[in-house]
Amino acid sequence: MRKVRDFDAELKALNDRAKLLKQRKIQQFGELIEATGADALEPDLLAGALLAAVAEKDEATTSAWSRQGAQFFRDTRRRSSRRPGGGDAGGKATDPGAQSA
Repeated sequence: MRKVRDFDAELKALNDRAKLLKQRKIQQFGELIEATGADALEPDLLAGALLAAVAEKDEATTSAWSRQGAQFFRDTRRRSSRRPGGGDAGGKATDPGAQSA
């Protein structure tokens, strides 16, 4: 005989998982802002810069930004791996699997 599935419980578990992933994403964005030093900017300036980045259509500009970002994460990973404690704020932003549920 087949086991009856509890769809309500499964749906609740999926909703809880989605909520956890959204919270983790928001936390990681905050850590990224701190790691890059963007937390020193005025919120209006930061929001304007992000809106400009989203609206940017020039492929050369966006690929240059991507290269700079990739270099930032490579440098951050190298620096955090040398620290005796294991990491800093930059290291946390680059570790998407740090928490698991």
